[in-house]
Amino acid sequence: MTGFGQRLVDAVASHGPLCAGIDPHPALLAQWGLTDDADGLASFADACLAGFAGTVAVVKPQAAFFERHGAAGVAVLERLLAGFAGTPTLTLLDAKRGDIGSTMDGYADAYLRVGAPLGADALTLSPYLGFDSLEPAFVAAAEAGRGVFVLARTSNPEGAPVQLATAPGGGTVAQAVVDAAGVRNSGAGAGGCGDVGVVVGGTREHGLDLSGVNGPVLVPGLGAQGASPADVVARFAGTAGPVLPVAARSVLRAGPDPVALQDAARTLGEELASARAGSH
Repeated sequence: MTGFGQRLVDAVASHGPLCAGIDPHPALLAQWGLTDDADGLASFADACLAGFAGTVAVVKPQAAFFERHGAAGVAVLERLLAGFAGTPTLTLLDAKRGDIGSTMDGYADAYLRVGAPLGADALTLSPYLGFDSLEPAFVAAAEAGRGVFVLARTSNPEGAPVQLATAPGGGTVAQAVVDAAGVRNSGAGAGGCGDVGVVVGGTREHGLDLSGVNGPVLVPGLGAQGASPADVVARFAGTAGPVLPVAARSVLRAGPDPVALQDAARTLGEELASARAGSH
């Protein structure tokens, strides 16, 4: 079984590093002329599947915008994940789960184990009940060939008091998360890509040493949130692993036509490639 890290490397080599966010919030449903209910959500999901599958390396559905529609919305999310599973595009479910003991086991059953009903290729996790509290998720993901992305240094200002606090061993808590992910990825070997990624916002300088993460770095903030392709390239130079810039609004506003979504994603991907080429 090929692990998530290698599958991600292959997807990026084929389609570039862009991660397209799938965020069906009420205002966007209205902009697309869709109803704010499970039927509108399903139409939104179908357009994203048609536009992004085989176009980008990764898509990132935001679980909250499906969950707000209850069981019917979660059913749409299940169908969306299943739809992408038959394509070259990987899915990263943005649910930011994190807990302890049997509760974390329950989340692992839902999202990560073989046959999980909401199984994506990868899942975002919150480590702020302790990095090691995520052990059930790490184990389940490894057994199923999935990946995880652990929040390290997020863009929201509310995160700073926790993430920039001094960890027991010195350095910031955010750096401790990055370093712990690097330890988890040590089995990938030099130049390899482990299955444990980190999330680091791209809208400002992050102040982290990412040279030892040995896994992927998810970078929200490209486009509408303010980070340009050149910003992302400059801020994440020297990262030891694939850097995945996330764009949602700046691509989704091209909808609801799937071809327009495809074109918007490709254009942004070309801008990222140009920025990388210009940095060398």
